[in-house]
Amino acid sequence: MLARSDAGIGWMIFNHPARHNALSLEMWQGIADILGAFAEDDEVRVVIMRGAGGKAFVSGADISEFDSERANAAQEDAYDRVAGRANHALAHFPKPLIALIEGYCIGGGLATALAADVRFATPDSKFGIPAARLGLGYAYDGLAKLARVVGPAQARDILLSARFMTASEAAAMGLVNFIHERDRIEAEAIAYARQIAGNAPLTVKAAKAALDAWERGGRPDEVAAANALVDACFDSEDYKEGRRAFAEKRRPAFRGV
Repeated sequence: MLARSDAGIGWMIFNHPARHNALSLEMWQGIADILGAFAEDDEVRVVIMRGAGGKAFVSGADISEFDSERANAAQEDAYDRVAGRANHALAHFPKPLIALIEGYCIGGGLATALAADVRFATPDSKFGIPAARLGLGYAYDGLAKLARVVGPAQARDILLSARFMTASEAAAMGLVNFIHERDRIEAEAIAYARQIAGNAPLTVKAAKAALDAWERGGRPDEVAAANALVDACFDSEDYKEGRRAFAEKRRPAFRGV
């Protein structure tokens, strides 16, 4: 895993190109650590995640590790704790998360991409969950997220057929927001991230919290937390700055306070 930040944008890069960025145990650990650091860094307002090498975003779990890391129930339990921490970090990351997808995005890679708020892809990207070809079980949380994004009928098709989809088909069902050619996708994703980074951080955080709460069924504690974030927006200096900038016909300078 690689991480860096620049001009308000954090980058989380899945760096295992020799295996199409298949997620190793070390990479699962890195996801949680990197997102945890970005969540605490006030200079980072949005994060882009991508795969190294250009051939894949993430191609799923690293099956070559299964004999050494998941050979018995005790190892599987330890592995699941690390992967679970990473998935929790992805699902509860409080800042906007963008997936920049080039090439394959399958299995656990698609589940990782689904954690993003916005997904960019190249025209040659391929999507799918081939678990039924491997005899693997797929956990409820991942399936529920897929069904919320594409609808239950599309989710059944993806899971039961285990087929791969093109970027255009993925976009049609809501898996992908934007498609750009390879020579433009990075610049387009950065431009979009900068647009987000220029907005009021507290407003963005409150909006994401409310949408996440809705997706998870509107749990009273999460709804209350989202409403508290809305109240914080109205009490913020940024709200005053936004009103001043509107009256003065200038771009606001939001500070997240």
